Amino acid sequence: MAVCVMGVFGSSKAAVNPKAQTLSFIGSSSEALREAATQLAKDISLLERDLFLINIGLIGCSWAMVFAAGGLKVKLYDIAQQQLTSALENIRKQMKELEESGFLKGTLSVEQQLALISVSTDLKAAVEGATFIQECTPENLELKKKIFRQLDLIVGDNVILSSSTSCLLPSKLFTGLKHVKQCIVSHPVNPPYFVPLVEIVPHPETDPSTTERTYALMKKIGQSPVKLNREIEGFVLNRLQYAVISEAWRLVGEGVASPTDLDLVMSDGLGMRYAFIGPLETMHLNAEGISNYCERYREGMRCVLNTFGPVPEFSGEIEQKVNQAMSEKIPAVPKVLDTRRKWRDECLTGLAKLKKERKSDWDAPCLTGETK
Repeated sequence: MAVCVMGVFGSSKAAVNPKAQTLSFIGSSSEALREAATQLAKDISLLERDLFLINIGLIGCSWAMVFAAGGLKVKLYDIAQQQLTSALENIRKQMKELEESGFLKGTLSVEQQLALISVSTDLKAAVEGATFIQECTPENLELKKKIFRQLDLIVGDNVILSSSTSCLLPSKLFTGLKHVKQCIVSHPVNPPYFVPLVEIVPHPETDPSTTERTYALMKKIGQSPVKLNREIEGFVLNRLQYAVISEAWRLVGEGVASPTDLDLVMSDGLGMRYAFIGPLETMHLNAEGISNYCERYREGMRCVLNTFGPVPEFSGEIEQKVNQAMSEKIPAVPKVLDTRRKWRDECLTGLAKLKKERKSDWDAPCLTGETK
């Protein structure tokens, strides 16, 4: 199977090529998923094909590392050779640091993973043989549309065209393309190497097999894909995230809590719980099931929700107040921000390991009502 990842330093793309492997798909017996698994197995059995990545910025490089960790061959594309050279140097540096700290993903060594990543400044040559293309350019609708129009002219009928967009609707990106049935959004969470969630969002005309093949690929490389049944502004993650940010902004603006205390409510309160279970399971466990929770708390929830204010402007006095508080804690200068990001990524990696360990504890005995 070949994967192409497209990113932007200049105007970048990248391709990934998987090695032949035996795949096992767990958790769904649907005909569509079985067919997707069969197709993905065929894709991956094709040696010397590429997984193509377009744009090699932060997201593009992280995607390349994720695919390589999964044993897939990746090709990065950019019009500027220097950008590609810098990307490879950055990827090597990050992998070495991860290996030294014991957080390198996959079973392959750094050198083995790096050997799977190649680069190209020729778009047509880069996508040749690819079965999956991941675009990672900035959130600019016209730029992304231009790239997909170019790809539409040179790809075959079995290539998946995927975008990393975090907010642009598939209907705005892909409508009018000849290969629209092969188009989909695969939205990662920044940074995707440390946070495995991927939102898979179809265009209204996306073929179901495209969704299932993309889902199967993301599972194969160790990500945690979720399938949206239809497109919606902000997808799911950002709708939830913006709801929290919006209320946090209002609470600070109304003087209910300081920006620092507000963040503490999440990091030492809700965030600790939500790192393992979501809001719906939280409801389920905080009472004798969902129905009992609603019976107990629906009136209180509605009362609180009715006090929520309008959508904030995210500007003016409140912006200055939040900016001052955050800058006092973490000065907004590159070196300090990079140090804090590195610390965040190390925390996320440790959390990912803990989640994996704890997930393995939640086994058949629990599901049958037995306790451990």
